[in-house]
Amino acid sequence: MKFEETYLNDNILDALYDMHFDECTPIQAGCIPEILDYRDVIGIAQTGTGKTAAYLLPILSMLDDGGYPQDAINCIIMSPTRELAQQIDQAMQGFGYYLEGISSVAVYGGNDGTRYDQEMKSLRLGADVVIATPGRLLSHIRMGNVDLSRVSFFVLDEADRMLDMGFSDDIMQIVKGLPKDRQTIMFSATMPEKIQALAKTILTDPVEVKIAVSKPAEKIHQMAYVCHEPQKLGIIKNLFKDNKLQRVILFSGKKEKVKEVGRQLSMMGVNCCQMHSDLTQQERDEVMLQFKAGQKDVLVATDIVARGIDIDDIQMVINYDVPRDCEDYVHRIGRTARADRDGEAITLVNEADMHSFGQIEKFIERSIEKMPLPEELGEGPEYTPERHKSPRGKGRGRGAKGRYAGKRQAHKRGNNPQGKTKGKKKATQKKEKSANNL
Repeated sequence: MKFEETYLNDNILDALYDMHFDECTPIQAGCIPEILDYRDVIGIAQTGTGKTAAYLLPILSMLDDGGYPQDAINCIIMSPTRELAQQIDQAMQGFGYYLEGISSVAVYGGNDGTRYDQEMKSLRLGADVVIATPGRLLSHIRMGNVDLSRVSFFVLDEADRMLDMGFSDDIMQIVKGLPKDRQTIMFSATMPEKIQALAKTILTDPVEVKIAVSKPAEKIHQMAYVCHEPQKLGIIKNLFKDNKLQRVILFSGKKEKVKEVGRQLSMMGVNCCQMHSDLTQQERDEVMLQFKAGQKDVLVATDIVARGIDIDDIQMVINYDVPRDCEDYVHRIGRTARADRDGEAITLVNEADMHSFGQIEKFIERSIEKMPLPEELGEGPEYTPERHKSPRGKGRGRGAKGRYAGKRQAHKRGNNPQGKTKGKKKATQKKEKSANNL
């Protein structure tokens, strides 16, 4: 399906033409017509499928067509991380190149007072599109800087990630201030029970567009080292001993491990940088800028960059520990072999993670090559995933269900009320353990 076959307006189509975007991805083909028909939408798709454009393009098209207040916030887009909020904002600038009078502001924490004042001014004037992390937006709401009463579009991007990071209560607090006749759009890589419950609470008669999780690209050479936990640093040192590896991302689920591995690589003379939640926003921006520009060869990071960050020339991804579930494995190693390039993915598997890694192999329907340990490290454990069951890392397969609803019908805003909010308040507060570890 081509973009010109949709009902996106000419200004949006001109921007897409300039960016050499012609064909819709499956998630875009399924979502764009439904959003243009003012339907609430649940999109189930992983990172890299074009979901940002799937909601931004129709929303910007409708805003540009007019009929929305010029002095109000018309669209709220929620993002789990600052980095993804920045990326959405960048996409907004590209897609909206030919749009006059459509303003936007990215709202996220970790900034100085000057940035906060700029956010406050934009919010009070009524930026058309607000891209925000939950905690920061809630802070502005409590300070009286935000009027949500005339919001027409409410988008949750990576909803599963936001709930994992403990933002459920924040989201519900924000939803309370939204009008009931809004249009709500939610995207998630997975559809666990907690996401289903959230969808029932904040969406009305939603259309579900489900795209199966892609298997890792064939151009990724996947390998694994089965080892004892103390052997992991030795494997990493062996991989980098010649200091020839470039454009590498090394992932760990814990920021403490990121710091330790980063220190060890720096001591070896490897040109590396670290990304984790203990850095200030300015420091994180600088790290990403240096790595994207090629000033640093290796990025050692938590899963904060596993989703939603586009860096096309990554040659290798190393999983210092096995990702928490099968889809996270696909997200992590999907940073390499992009834009039709080759890539390598290496995972270090200790005894506690054998069952989880076995589930990953079942999920991707292939046995990953097991590499011999460096001789100086001695022998590793036998790979017996069925005998080392772990409570984490449950693999979940999902079937594909793309859809295209046909031609747009002539709807008038207000004839199809959206967003029935039940106002149910949960009694317990979820601690932000995941967020603190990143």
